[in-house]
Amino acid sequence: MAVIDDAPVAGPQPVAQEDIDAKMKAFDAVPLFMKALPESDDSSDPSLDALQSLIYEGTPDEIAQNFKEQGNDYFKSKRYREALGFYTQGLDAKPADPAIVEALLCNRAACNLELQNYGSVLKDCSRALTANPECSKAYYRSALALLALEKLEEAMDCCERCLAYDGGNKGVLGVRERVAKKKEEAERRAREKMEKEMRVREGRVRMRKAFEERNLFVVHDPDAPANPYEPHFDPEDPSGQTLIFPVFFLYPQYATSDVIPTFVEDTPFALHISSMFPPTAPAPEWDQKGEYVDGNVVIYGITRRKRLLKVGKKMSLRDLCMAAKGKEGERDGLEVKDGCVTVVILPKGEEERKWVDEFKRTREA
Repeated sequence: MAVIDDAPVAGPQPVAQEDIDAKMKAFDAVPLFMKALPESDDSSDPSLDALQSLIYEGTPDEIAQNFKEQGNDYFKSKRYREALGFYTQGLDAKPADPAIVEALLCNRAACNLELQNYGSVLKDCSRALTANPECSKAYYRSALALLALEKLEEAMDCCERCLAYDGGNKGVLGVRERVAKKKEEAERRAREKMEKEMRVREGRVRMRKAFEERNLFVVHDPDAPANPYEPHFDPEDPSGQTLIFPVFFLYPQYATSDVIPTFVEDTPFALHISSMFPPTAPAPEWDQKGEYVDGNVVIYGITRRKRLLKVGKKMSLRDLCMAAKGKEGERDGLEVKDGCVTVVILPKGEEERKWVDEFKRTREA
């Protein structure tokens, strides 16, 4: 049996979007469906002429009332931009009745409220309140716009002014409750921010005092990369006096380094060395001679005045800080560069002697 390709198909068929747009545009030319009257006077359509004369027929109050009613219809359909246009045309008709002017201003404010044009809302409500200081709708919409703009004090003032003469207004009471909650939340956030800033300030004062007690000098290099670690008090110390530092271990022999991000100041250096260089573990890749082994390394600290301090087996970081104190009448101590304390690690023997001699020559020069 032959198949006919162009046989009609039963049921509704899909319509292209461009066809839909063209049909909708055609409605705009029909006077009954026009969203606005054409600006040109060249139209010869008698229906349009009749419609145009009908819209502008009557007193300014009647014309404005007609535009207001059309705007209301569009507003109910949530077509806020079209409704706004009709309310504006109503105002442009310059009605004499204050009630019509007030209604048009408040209704246009309602459109702008939906369109989030909060400045326009406040302007129209201000005009309405100038004409009628007891316009509850103007206060209500002003309060909503101010709430959206986070101007909570002004929003509350609008609510209170309205409720002073219209105490049972449920809409305004609802807005006042929302404003009060938002004010309470804003005040809570402000208190928390202030408390946090105070804790930060107090923490800085404590840290500065702790550094002074430990003979530490802060050095900041603006070109240095950001340090993700910083000195802080040990949260597990009930006394709140123990500090934790990031500590750089420098190996000048191979121009490399390690970092211990949380070095508790009362921990002996020997404890870290034993875990970093256990005798039974393979040497680090950079340790070409296999010299960096627990028991075969020595640690040095360097003070601000370039004194070299050899770290004993049982010394902790705090012990090193106290040993770095200057003689009577001179200030000296370890440097905390960009939040880190730095020590030098060398293998005992020839390499240590070479480095110490070079350090002293450089210092004297």
